[in-house]
Amino acid sequence: MRTELTDTTSSKVDRALLEARRAIGSPAMGLVLTLVIATDEENAYDAIRAATEASREHPCRILAVVKRSSRGPHRLRQTRLDAELRVGSDAGTGEVVVLRLHGALTEQAGSVVLPLLVPDAPVVAWWPADAPADPARDPLGALAQRRITDSEAAADPLAALAAQGAAYASGDTDLAWTRLTPWRALLAAALDQKPLPVTGAAVESEAGNPSAELLARWLEDRLGVPVERVATGGPVITGVRLGTPEGDIRVDRPDGVLATLSLPDSPDRTAALKIRSTAELLSEELRRLHADEVYAAALRRRPAPSAAGAPVPAPA
Repeated sequence: MRTELTDTTSSKVDRALLEARRAIGSPAMGLVLTLVIATDEENAYDAIRAATEASREHPCRILAVVKRSSRGPHRLRQTRLDAELRVGSDAGTGEVVVLRLHGALTEQAGSVVLPLLVPDAPVVAWWPADAPADPARDPLGALAQRRITDSEAAADPLAALAAQGAAYASGDTDLAWTRLTPWRALLAAALDQKPLPVTGAAVESEAGNPSAELLARWLEDRLGVPVERVATGGPVITGVRLGTPEGDIRVDRPDGVLATLSLPDSPDRTAALKIRSTAELLSEELRRLHADEVYAAALRRRPAPSAAGAPVPAPA
């Protein structure tokens, strides 16, 4: 069921949600959180679709905040709130509210959203693109326990990563880090199978990839060795090499789908390591509403000299 409201208010939107739930015969709410999406019109469709898919695992109220600033001398006269409500089959297992803020109202996004949060439930804020430099101090980020950005969507991903590190607050995370979960699990499993001392490492990826930089910092933090950054043609991360006294431990993923795990004195094995969709990444983050201290340690770690200076020789 879809309902459109023009030149409305937050209280009217809240009442319309209740009426829509009653109309489909479901007046009670079984929502576990509120997901606030701060986006623009260009990215709104894809972001809402990904969030709706994620809501099948995490029933939630999705509030998509689309800012549409008016221009010209009559800007204040054009200040208004338009809303689109989706309940039932149009909204996955939750509710979707698209809030289009016009004119000066774009500067009051927090006040518009606050009355629409699910009572006594966690709030997660997500910026699919154009994240603020300090998400925790953003009016929408200040309402949330978890704040999700995506440095890969920035014009300069590594600069965005640096900005997130400088402004990090407990509860911040980045989908560039979420993309690393299968990589980190596979590398940890490899070292469990071959518990050898690591003498050096290298991460191979397309240039400027923030996930590759975070993976390199994580390896430096956990293994205490320098990690070389090696530029390849991609897609994204294509391989990781861990040097040991008995030979290299290697994970190679040249096609973005399947990886080959090579261990010293062992036959090669194939592992699924596909590039995951935004909905899958978001779903993973919504399972974890506490602060990610491992991400914080990797994000805050200063890049090793090999990242900006002379490269570290590849392990033997």
